Amino acid sequence: MQIQTLALAFLAATAIGGIAWVFIYPFLSGERKAESRRAAVAKAEPTARNVDKTQRSRREQVETSLKDLETRRQKESRVPLSKRLMQAGLNWSAQKFMVVSGILAAVAFGLTMLFGGSLLAAAGLAFAAGFGLPRWGLSYLKKRREQNFLKSLPDAVDVIVRGIKAGLPLFESIKVVATDAPEPLRGEFLAIIETQAIGMPLGEACARLYDRMPVPEANFFGIVIAIQQKSGGNLSEALGNLSKVLRDRKKMAEKIQAMSMEAKASAGIIGSLPPIVMLLVYLSTPQYISLLWTHPTGQLMLVGCAIWMTIGILVMKKMINFDF
Repeated sequence: MQIQTLALAFLAATAIGGIAWVFIYPFLSGERKAESRRAAVAKAEPTARNVDKTQRSRREQVETSLKDLETRRQKESRVPLSKRLMQAGLNWSAQKFMVVSGILAAVAFGLTMLFGGSLLAAAGLAFAAGFGLPRWGLSYLKKRREQNFLKSLPDAVDVIVRGIKAGLPLFESIKVVATDAPEPLRGEFLAIIETQAIGMPLGEACARLYDRMPVPEANFFGIVIAIQQKSGGNLSEALGNLSKVLRDRKKMAEKIQAMSMEAKASAGIIGSLPPIVMLLVYLSTPQYISLLWTHPTGQLMLVGCAIWMTIGILVMKKMINFDF
């Protein structure tokens, strides 16, 4: 009983001391006064009450341009298939892609039935081959094309900056990039030149680069050019700052990739270990593990294991992928 009383007294004293430390100590120690003095010193006093009208109108014009561009650049919830094919660098039509997917599904279904598979297994493999595999390949080509574009974009922006400083117009500097840059950068800048040649303003032609190459860096480039065309200003300085931002983002992406390689390797090992163990057990004692796909309970356990392994791999992938 005495121990409980002492414990309650200790807890009460600790609570009272904590409350006093939080609410009373700042007034006694003068921290509040010091904070108010720092805030007063750090507060910037207005140098002039009347802002220059030209600067205000320029700032409002830039803000309006940014809002218009960002509104136009908002991604749709579902990208059309034809647009995804264009972003992947394929000249296929949507009908051709669907025909190829159907052929892959039919081949997978026929091969599964030919080798004695069940109807359910044949339907599952046909769905994977006709729906999953083509879209996975399309996403892979799109991602590889975007990476190749990002590798060359900072150098292309530097070429444009040097051309502008040397006295060349912006359009001529873009022509230099379209002539000497590697693919896919050359094709995208050629599309800008062709779009501008048919009468579209250069700022809008550069802003459309994001539709064909949906990466933030392409959006930055289009916004800088579009704002300069509408508002004016030092284009070489703006593009120089953009080049620095692009290179910093590239360094950050490489640093994130290096830091996450250990987690990716762990995910690969953990994900591939169960199939490898199953294969080794099947090679050594096939009658021991064959119950997994011959007995109904084993089939249920196999499906459950596959579902949980897939969920684990997706969670690990989500944890090691960073947006910046």
